[in-house]
Amino acid sequence: MLEITGLGHSYGDHHVLRDVNLTVAEKELVTIVGPSGCGKSTLLRCIAGLIAPTAGSVVLNGTAIDGVPDGLAVVFQDYSRSLMPWLTVRDNVALPLRRRGLGKGERRAEALRALRSVGLEDAAAKYPWQLSGGMQQRVSIARALAYRPSLLLMDEPFGSVDAQTREDLEDLVLRFHRDEGMTILLVTHDIDESVYLGDRVVVLARDPGRIRKELTVTLPPDRDQIATRADPAFVRLRAEVGRLVRGGAADGGAADGGPADHLASE
Repeated sequence: MLEITGLGHSYGDHHVLRDVNLTVAEKELVTIVGPSGCGKSTLLRCIAGLIAPTAGSVVLNGTAIDGVPDGLAVVFQDYSRSLMPWLTVRDNVALPLRRRGLGKGERRAEALRALRSVGLEDAAAKYPWQLSGGMQQRVSIARALAYRPSLLLMDEPFGSVDAQTREDLEDLVLRFHRDEGMTILLVTHDIDESVYLGDRVVVLARDPGRIRKELTVTLPPDRDQIATRADPAFVRLRAEVGRLVRGGAADGGAADGGPADHLASE
């Protein structure tokens, strides 16, 4: 579905990203993790067409991205700035559906369906500022789901909520990935989250930002915040990702940029 080839981005003489090559298959959930300043958000913005890379290409569903493509939605970390405070929750969710050419009644029906799926149907007539932070982020997710994108990009979407809400939202994303077969690319700074959510973890290095390692996660698809995190395979992979993020070598001394490793539950 998504093919990134030789992607680079620079601000003057400062190279933020260099020679990034990555493919994402349909219905795959890929997490991207790395140290601060490694270009995670810049990479996501290049994929979204929000900024143009200075080198390489991004191809979505066979078409090179030149500007924001129609079949894509983005959930940002700062939900308070991505929701329109003068619109109701329902109208916030329905807003991008105008781009789909749906009538007013259809837009409202789709918005309510999406809100129901995230447990916020009763909040449809409220305004974003009347909701908690976690509820506002659910509205952002519902807006993306209502659009029914072929690819959902999430840029550290849970970084501004408390720990319990974060776990609830992680499980919400997993449920939609499983039930809807949605293709998701999620950037996070949280190592545990990258392993818990991902079918595959992509670890970035910095100076300049580049892919250091890809790790395939073969944990059971039905994951649980307690049982999965206690699984020995989860613990081993989390430790390996942590070493890579901090600049250490992977288990077995694997070189940077090598083929994806596989960790399975025993």
